[in-house]
Formats: sequence, C-alpha cells, structure tokens
Amino acid sequence: MLLLAMDTATPAVTVALHDGEAVVASSSRVDARRHGELLLPAVDRVLAEAGLKLDAVTGVVVGVGPGPYTGLRVGLVTAAAFSSALGVHVHGLCTLDGLAYASGIDGPFAVATDARRKEVYWARYDDFRTRTTDAAVDRPADIAESLAGLPVVGAGALLYPDAFPDARDPEHQSAAALAALAAERLAAGDAEGFLDPLPMYLRRPDAQVPKNYKVVTPR
Repeated sequence: MLLLAMDTATPAVTVALHDGEAVVASSSRVDARRHGELLLPAVDRVLAEAGLKLDAVTGVVVGVGPGPYTGLRVGLVTAAAFSSALGVHVHGLCTLDGLAYASGIDGPFAVATDARRKEVYWARYDDFRTRTTDAAVDRPADIAESLAGLPVVGAGALLYPDAFPDARDPEHQSAAALAALAAERLAAGDAEGFLDPLPMYLRRPDAQVPKNYKVVTPR
C-alpha cells in the first residue's frame, strides 16, 4: 500500500505519503491564497523525500471539506486527475475527521475550522475516530451553548475564544493524519468510512451571478 493524501479545504496546503504502516513523507504550508500554486510542488516534494515515483501510489486520499469553494476544488480536481492517470481509487474523507484524528482526544469534543463570514464549519465527536454529527456551518455564538464544556479543536476555536474557551491543537489540517486515518479504515475493511470525492460546500460560493444579469445573444 502507498497512499497519497492531500487536503486543500482549509488554509493549509497539505500532502503526505503513507505506506500502510506509517507516514513516510509529508509537507504542509499554510497559505489561504495559493492552493493551486503550492499543491503539485508539495506532491513532488513528498515523493522525492520518500525516494519514490508517482506510479508507486496505490490509492489517493483527499479531504472533501467542508471548505471554501476555490481552495477545496483544487485538491479534489488534483486527486481526480491522479486517480485517472494512475488507475487507482480515490478515498474521500471529511476534512474535520482529519483534524479530529490528529487531536488524539479520547472523549467527547468538537472540531471547528474557519468558514469566513464570521462562521465556522464544525462537527461533534465521541473520540478522535468517531464523528457523531454531520458537518455544519454556523455562527460561533449560535453553537457555543451546545458545545459548552467541550474541548474544540482547530483554527475556528482559536478565532472565537469567547464561544470556545477550551481550544485545542492542532490548529491546521494535516494530510499525514488524514492518510493515517484512511490506512486504518482500509486495513479494517471499512468501506463505509469513506465519502465520495465530491466537494462538501455546505453553502453557496461567494461569487454569484448578479440578480439583474441580462443574457445578450447575437442576432
């Protein structure tokens, strides 16, 4: 097994290789505006670090969000391209699940990432492997009471300390954690633990057609 994992649903452009036993190489850079520029060089970097060629990859793992439209689609399109070129399967995972797994928290907690517009993407967990709610997008003040007393992992918790006073690491997504979670589920034969590699937006993109837009067609 050699899994190539990537996630661009958050400001972290993150890539990792996992051989089924451990992460053999990883790269992460936080830059919310350069997902398209940074992802492929990161893939080249982890392959070079591991001393492997792309054709050694037996599966692709990708974070499907939730996340902003532009950044999220970079990882998903790249994963689909590698899948087609290599003839391997793409395993989709919720981005929040990667953060949860990396936290290692063995008890109830939540994960919250920055959704912009003064909102967070979030979900609740029984432990670092087990999500108990669907991912959602809300204003921190609207969910603070329901998450009161729980640790909250991720950049969303750090951005809104009044709503989430018990903020925990990691702040940013890690493809290494996403790859390790995928390897664990594949080894257990847990096919239902994966999602289709389709974007989880949860809301409309910022760029929209103007309401008074008029179609002009040639005569």
